[in-house]
Amino acid sequence: MPAITSRKNNDYMAYAALSLLASSLPLQAAETDSDPTLNTVVVTGNRGGQPRTVADSPSPIDVITAEQLQATGKVGLKEILARLLPSFNLPAINGGGTSWSVRGVTMRGLSGDQVLVLVNGKRRHNTALINNLARIGTAAVPVNLDLIPVSAIDHIEVLRDGASAQYGSDAIAGVINIILKETDHGGSAETSFGRYGSGDGDTIHQTANYGTTMPNDGFLNLALDTKEQEPFNRTGSATGQLYGTPGHPDPRDQTVDRHGWNPSYGLGREKVTNGSYNLEVPLQDGAKFYSFSTFSYMETTKVTGNYKPNDITSLAGDPNTPYPDGIHAQRRNRTNDFQVAGGFKGDIGGWNYDVSSTWGEDDSVLNAANTLNPSLGPTSPTSFNLASQIFDQWTNNLDFSRSFNIGLKNPLQASFGFEHRFERYEIDPGDFDSYTPGNYVLPSGPYAGQTPLPGLASYNGTSPADAGSMSRNNVASYFDLGTDLTDKLYVGVAGRYEHYTQDIGSTWSGKFSTRYEIAPGLALRGTINNGFRAPSLAQTIYSSSTFTSGGVVNGELVSVPVKVLPVDTPEAQALGAKKLKPEKSTNYSFGFTYEPVDNYRLTTDFYQIGIRDRIVSTSLLGGPAVSQILVANGLAPSLYAQYYANAVDTRTRGVDIVNEFRQQLGKYGQVKWSAAYNWNQTKIERMEANPSELVSLGPQYQLFDRRLQKDLTVATPQSKLILASDWKVTDYNVNLAVTRFGSYTEGDNNPINDRKFSAKWITDLDLAYDLSKHLTVALGANNLFNVYPDKKGIQDWAGAYKYGQFSPFGFGGSYYYTRLAYNF
Repeated sequence: MPAITSRKNNDYMAYAALSLLASSLPLQAAETDSDPTLNTVVVTGNRGGQPRTVADSPSPIDVITAEQLQATGKVGLKEILARLLPSFNLPAINGGGTSWSVRGVTMRGLSGDQVLVLVNGKRRHNTALINNLARIGTAAVPVNLDLIPVSAIDHIEVLRDGASAQYGSDAIAGVINIILKETDHGGSAETSFGRYGSGDGDTIHQTANYGTTMPNDGFLNLALDTKEQEPFNRTGSATGQLYGTPGHPDPRDQTVDRHGWNPSYGLGREKVTNGSYNLEVPLQDGAKFYSFSTFSYMETTKVTGNYKPNDITSLAGDPNTPYPDGIHAQRRNRTNDFQVAGGFKGDIGGWNYDVSSTWGEDDSVLNAANTLNPSLGPTSPTSFNLASQIFDQWTNNLDFSRSFNIGLKNPLQASFGFEHRFERYEIDPGDFDSYTPGNYVLPSGPYAGQTPLPGLASYNGTSPADAGSMSRNNVASYFDLGTDLTDKLYVGVAGRYEHYTQDIGSTWSGKFSTRYEIAPGLALRGTINNGFRAPSLAQTIYSSSTFTSGGVVNGELVSVPVKVLPVDTPEAQALGAKKLKPEKSTNYSFGFTYEPVDNYRLTTDFYQIGIRDRIVSTSLLGGPAVSQILVANGLAPSLYAQYYANAVDTRTRGVDIVNEFRQQLGKYGQVKWSAAYNWNQTKIERMEANPSELVSLGPQYQLFDRRLQKDLTVATPQSKLILASDWKVTDYNVNLAVTRFGSYTEGDNNPINDRKFSAKWITDLDLAYDLSKHLTVALGANNLFNVYPDKKGIQDWAGAYKYGQFSPFGFGGSYYYTRLAYNF
């Protein structure tokens, strides 16, 4: 693989290397005992093979234990993984539309739907909510990790390598395999309460887990999580006239409280209930029946649009307006989500078999409140159903594995199998009044004689013309072979064939992996593989109207009305849209592992991921020429248009370094030290030429403009370093983590408006004390020293975005919590 030579990042690399070296120095003098976490046997990326630990694996893998999940103090699996994994990032705000409800994650610099999520080794379904109008994770339809109960998790295995040949579509950046608890006795209950240092964002999190025996030494493990999170707001003061208009002053502008007038800059209100079960019952002749399920209900509420009292949308000048003090439009989402899997596994004719069926569904209902359709006038309703979006996925698997003696010291491990997957995506229309144009004319005031734009303030409901459904089938077969050719050399090879309906066609993917032990405890490892990701159904047919940032005008953020167009519509094709193709990837990984004793491990892995025909959102296309096309196809004037396209080829290069050491301190207990580092850089290798349809409209129209290019390459930190210690002594447990988030840039089409945010150090501390054998109390803080992003953001008129949008550690400041846990 080509060397990484970016001079700009050499200081980050050197600093990380020095930190890792420093953390390993106690190794020479420490008396060590075996560390079970370092010797965890992993199953991800190892179909049917002999047991392998993290250091034995030919591909880089992280193992996260249930204890680590708990000690972060975070609520929600996405937040937890962002705290524990240097290659995993979660932006504070990743864009408009519904992207705030299911925030888009990135892993190794790639989007969330380029990561495959498994639960107990079975494919997890994606959310129904596409990250429309997102700037980070643009066009992604990821798995909503927050709908998996944390109390149900035994551990998580994160494969940081391409694995499409082993698991299928989406496994480009890696695989997250969530392993559920299998305990058959006892349980736990936990309650935590947290609040930001500014006195807002109150969050209550409660969990319970219980295990019981089943016939024939089987088990049933039950889990339940609930979360109630209140919003927080970091908006400054609104500027300009709120009530008056130019030439028409209003005395209320002198007395109104302008601070915090916009309550949308922060997290919204969220209520989540997650439950699960994990069941296994042995049968006759060594066979076992198993089943597991997760089920969730989520409500989210957030202010997503603000209009001044003097705005035409607020019906300024009409004495009967329901919003004389302006509109703070709320978007409310209600999601019902479940996954249920069942199957049998055992042995037949010397082959281990696993036959299973998994059904998953995400059903999201989008509503609006505290808003109106201004074209209907003051009699307009103020709450609406906007749409329903439903995604179903049914996956059937038949897997076989066994070992063969082929004359080598170790047997050949062979696996093969078949998969069928059915997917369906549906969009149902909203209330008639949420999208219909009215003919109300303002009777007086600054807009007398004018009719406001149709649709709702901030967004529109889905009309029957934009509703619809689509389904497809996928069949696949794979093989996976691996063996130790010698005592020192392991070689593995995998291949997969997949065929999609819906004219997507067929694809082949393969993977070669190897590991060579140079000396006891020191080994080289590497992989090369290719992968793919089929266009999601939502990317193909999704259509919506809403408002999003249109960029910077006169030094201030402005919002514009945007219509997301399905690629097969006449208006999209008139703007150059083409049928979406699958993304295709080529991955290289090379590194080494060093494990001289049981309690110490160092792994370093360099990687390169090339993606061809990457699916992204296009530029916001607006102006008279675009408006003319939209109007000709029955859409409102003055809209901006956007669609999804295979617009770019990208290359991501990076390195992962993980260093872990457990030190015994005698009567002072033991400490687990760790230092983990990720550096990655994404470059655009090729951009699709402007389609002729856009060229004909004028040179100002670009398929993929500068702002989108910056969002794809520099909007997330290129480096992330996590230094952590977990100290256990008598009844105390002190967990300290210091994370350095590298710099990132919020770009714009005009370079003068680029904003580079500097690197920040964030400190998290968790102090736990065992009051008894069963009862533990803890106090903690996330962002202990109240660090905020730089105040470099370009603010809107309402005083929002002073800290920008993309901060990987948020902009809420310090968050303090207490936790009470009972184990029985």
